[in-house]
This record gives sequence, structure tokens and C-alpha cells, in this order.
Amino acid sequence: MTFQQIMNDLKNRIYKTVYFLHGEEPYFIDAISDYISDHVLAESEKAFNQTILYGKDVALIEVIEAARRFPMMASHQVIVVKEAQNIKDFKLLGDYMQAPMQSTLLVFAHKYKKIDKRLKVFKDIDQKAILFESSKLYSNQVTPWIVSYLEAKSKTIHPRAAALMSECLGSDLSRIAGELNKLLVILPENQTQVSEELVKDNIGIHRDFNIFELQKALGMRDAFKAYQIVDYFAKDPKNHALVVVVGQLFDYFNKLIVYHTLPDKSKNNVAAALGVNVFFTDDYRIAAANYSPVKLMHVVSHLRHADLMSKGVDASAVEDADIMKELVFKILH
Repeated sequence: MTFQQIMNDLKNRIYKTVYFLHGEEPYFIDAISDYISDHVLAESEKAFNQTILYGKDVALIEVIEAARRFPMMASHQVIVVKEAQNIKDFKLLGDYMQAPMQSTLLVFAHKYKKIDKRLKVFKDIDQKAILFESSKLYSNQVTPWIVSYLEAKSKTIHPRAAALMSECLGSDLSRIAGELNKLLVILPENQTQVSEELVKDNIGIHRDFNIFELQKALGMRDAFKAYQIVDYFAKDPKNHALVVVVGQLFDYFNKLIVYHTLPDKSKNNVAAALGVNVFFTDDYRIAAANYSPVKLMHVVSHLRHADLMSKGVDASAVEDADIMKELVFKILH
């Protein structure tokens, strides 16, 4: 089942006996387990029927013993095992899955890594309960996720604001959700859209000097602005690591290569092919006019070399700031 299907079932009070949530993206695991903790039981029922355990402090046999108890003056009991990745062996769970307590919601929050789904116990869970793999989003999936997150709260976001958050915050959904919630608190009551200005002013992104503006400056071949931005980046390496900047620029210029290959350069087709909002297609059209396919091949070569240098190859005595400035020079010239 998908994350949304699981959440829809929970909201409709359609429950399963076991939820095994695992994977590299903690946001979806937290969202499901937190919803179960917050909504399955009434507040008056939680004292006797809701148990939070931690994988580093409990053995699986203790979890199963707790799961086999009957609820007290409630239709269900909830047991959430946090940090379940610290439990060494899940074989005993196979016996429990043969006859799980129908009145127990047993939730395992197994974060930051996947389990071996080939084991029989997990095949049983997949067939009889919920085995959910929480995967990290690809970079081109983050902006649509931001849009859908706000839509669920009856709000919208300007395309440039969503792209800016995606470019500057990466794919850390927990952090992005936290920043979005902060923006919703300060969003004026008479507004329903999160603006670019609101994002720049309130989530620690410099209004003019950020990766989104650097991409735009390079695309427009605005050398003065591009050098201003990399100079700012050089003074704040903690938030603008060279390896991250190079990766984001590689994604950008790779989109320009794809643009050149498209026989149909209509806005909708470009947006679909590049995985961007149609709002940005004119920016890519102008940038593609400034960079021929041959030039883009050279740019990619410069980016690969800078990536190697950022990891210490042929750069033992070269500062990251100098590598970044040289990279921008090579891209522009």
C-alpha cells in the first residue's frame, strides 16, 4: 500500500493488526506512527491501552507479550515500537503473525534502513498486515510533494517558492514539513498562497544569494551576479557545501541537455520532460539558447572534475571556495 492509502484507511478507522514501517525516509514512518498514536484511541483510553517501546531497550518477546494483552475498556490497544531498527532478530514475529491479536495495533518504526523482505516473516506481514517501505524522494519529486502537502491544508504555494525550497532544503522531508508549518503559522489570514518573498524572509534562505539564483544567473550568463553568489557561498561553506552545489548544478545543466533533445518544445512537454513546473519553461528556453549542446558537454566535464576535486582528488591543497569560483568561470567562459 502507498502512504496515502494507509493514511486514508486510518482516517476511515480501517485498521490492520501489524504495521511494519521501514526505509530510508523517516518522514512517512513518523507520519503514520504519529497518526496512530494520536488518533486511534481517545485520550481517556490511552493511559491503559497505549504503550510506546524502544527497540534498544526491549526484546521482541516482550513486544509480543504486550501485543497479546486485551485492551481495557476500549476496542483496541496500540503498541508503537520506536527505533525498531535496533531489534536484532524478527523471527519470533512470525509466530505472532500466525494468530495476531485483532484488538491490537502493533506498529514497528524501523527507520533509516530497509529490512530484508525475503524473510518469511515479512512476506507474512505483507500478506496479512502492512509492510510499508518509506523511500526517499528523488529531487524532481520534492517540489510536487511540497505542493501536495500544502494542498492537503487548503493552501497553495507559488511555483518559484516551491522550487526554491526544494533546491535549498534538499529532500529532507521532515525539515521541509517543519518549515512549511512555520510558514503556515505566519501566513496572513487573508492569504492562501505561500509566496516567494515569504519563503525567502522566513526559512533562512538568502533573498538573492541561493542555489536557485545561481542557476538562474548562470543560465542567463549573468557573470556579475554569479560571482556575487559564489563569493557569498564561499563565506558560508556550512550551508553551501561544494559537493552539494556541484550536484545541484549538474541536475540543472543536465535538464538543459534534455531540453536540446526534445523535438517538441511546447511548454507542457518541456515541463513534463524536465520534471519542472510549466512556470519555469521560459527560463530553460532562454538558458538553452545560451548553451549549445557542445558547450553543455564541456560544462558537464567541468562539473565532474569539480565533483572529484570536492572529494579530494587532485585537490589536496585547493580550497573549496577556489574550486567553486574556477568552476563558475569555466562554465561562463
